[in-house]
Amino acid sequence: MPEIKVKLIRSRIGTTPAQRRQLDSLGLKRREMVRTFKDTPAIRGIIQKVSHLVAVVD
Repeated sequence: MPEIKVKLIRSRIGTTPAQRRQLDSLGLKRREMVRTFKDTPAIRGIIQKVSHLVAVVD
């Protein structure tokens, strides 16, 4: 299964509690942090909800 890398590009400061929970589920705690995930619909959905805070990198 293909993998995607997700990078937190904006700070968690000023986000809603729901957005913070989404970032916690991705394991992104600090800016510039990168995590690798299997490309599943669930992960894509989380990324879509916080798309203004994260970026998919190659």
